[in-house]
Amino acid sequence: MDMFNGILSIHGVSFLMISVIAIAALGYVLGRITIKGISLGTAGVFIVALIYGCVFYKQLSEEINTDFVGNALKIVDNLGLILFVTAVGFIAGPNFFGNFKKNFKSYVILAVIIILSGGLACAGCIMVGRNFTDLSNEEFTAMLTGILSGALTTPGFSAAKDAVGSDHLQSIVSVGYAIAYIFGVIGVVLFVQIIPKLAKADMAKEREKLAPTAKKDTKEKKMFKLIEMDSFGIMPFAMAAFFGIIIGSFKFGNFSLSTTGGCLLVSLIFGHFGRIGKFSVMPKDSTLKVFRELGLMFFLIGAGVSGGAKFVQYFDAVYFLYGMIMTIVPMIIGYLFAKYVLKLSLLNNLGSITGGMTSTPALGTLISTAGTENVASAYAATYPVALISVVLVSQFLIILFK
Repeated sequence: MDMFNGILSIHGVSFLMISVIAIAALGYVLGRITIKGISLGTAGVFIVALIYGCVFYKQLSEEINTDFVGNALKIVDNLGLILFVTAVGFIAGPNFFGNFKKNFKSYVILAVIIILSGGLACAGCIMVGRNFTDLSNEEFTAMLTGILSGALTTPGFSAAKDAVGSDHLQSIVSVGYAIAYIFGVIGVVLFVQIIPKLAKADMAKEREKLAPTAKKDTKEKKMFKLIEMDSFGIMPFAMAAFFGIIIGSFKFGNFSLSTTGGCLLVSLIFGHFGRIGKFSVMPKDSTLKVFRELGLMFFLIGAGVSGGAKFVQYFDAVYFLYGMIMTIVPMIIGYLFAKYVLKLSLLNNLGSITGGMTSTPALGTLISTAGTENVASAYAATYPVALISVVLVSQFLIILFK
């Protein structure tokens, strides 16, 4: 029997690897399709992963919570997130603190505005929708709080589950998250491409508005002749990810930075200073670009396959509509507030939107659309504030409408 189970496990691992590779290949082909200047880019991988999850949802829904399939998808998802966020932190690091100091109030205010807008949209949906549902008040609140987490694609999902308490309500939060997550990803990806088209933006001029800080930091770094750990800079990259995971695992009540926040924080610091004594802790640009893209791809595959399985299993058109509202409303309010009140440049605005929505895939798309990685600084600046805000808002909604 042990030998038989071993053969099945080997077959399962091989099948999973083949699936990941096939999804990646087909996803990039889909992402290249452009309609009126708008494409899915790397998010095409997410669409193919969703379809894969939907097609095999019966088999996957039976196995998704088993040790093998569930853990395998979590490993792919988490590894991708670690690679992507750590790379983004290193890329943003040299410009981050100068940009953050210059626009500190704007980033904090915008992150709070985005999350509060999402929270108010959720509260409105709860007050209206609870009159037309068979769920109890507790169940309906848990469902819509899960939808809010999915719409904002955030780690607030974990905080919402902790706040509701019982296993039954936690499972309802998970269902809401799965239903809303799909549009939560695709909606922001399309938004950061559509807005520059509607604004008829000159990307060359918009990039110039982000360039001065980067040039200054680059000149300062070239003054030092540093000893490199290895030719690619993989060692400092791994060291930043290692310490980031440890820091992200610490909990303060129901709040933690999570793996994402921890890795982002440490890599920002490494990227800013660039060295420890005479030793360089800055990976090569080529290494960062590869890890950023590879990480985003793995993250989208892991999240897409499991999300697709749950989406088909639990889909409800009304809940999907609630998710759309909670994604679209904070994006539009955040964009208009940043443009007309905070007077942020277009790329700083959109970079802040991706951070405020805590949307990892949208940042990858925006980097491609903008033609510069400097937009990562705005993402990195708003992300931590949005992370804290969404945890607080999720818990407040559960307490308020329980």
